Amino acid sequence: MKLVTIETIPGQNFEALGMVKGTIVQSKNIGRDFMAGLKTLVGGEIVGYTEMLNEARQIATKRMVDEAEKLGADAIVGIRYGSSAVMQGAAEVVAYGTAVKFK
Repeated sequence: MKLVTIETIPGQNFEALGMVKGTIVQSKNIGRDFMAGLKTLVGGEIVGYTEMLNEARQIATKRMVDEAEKLGADAIVGIRYGSSAVMQGAAEVVAYGTAVKFK
């Protein structure tokens, strides 16, 4: 499955099959929360949260690809990611794009 953030694939004709998406709501754990609290005192990257969001993006991407495969897609174009706080201690990550079939 080819995944691109651009709206076209150079040299490739395709038909749009529809929008596909993948979402996940990921919560922090007590260990990450405690370490993040300590890190805010000294500054710098909060590695535990970075890892959590990277994992959430990977899961959302896989779910988006799974949805595209069900449609018989060869690629997903115009991929975007979004995130938001759902509640204290939990964030939603969404991946979305347009599933396409090569001609």
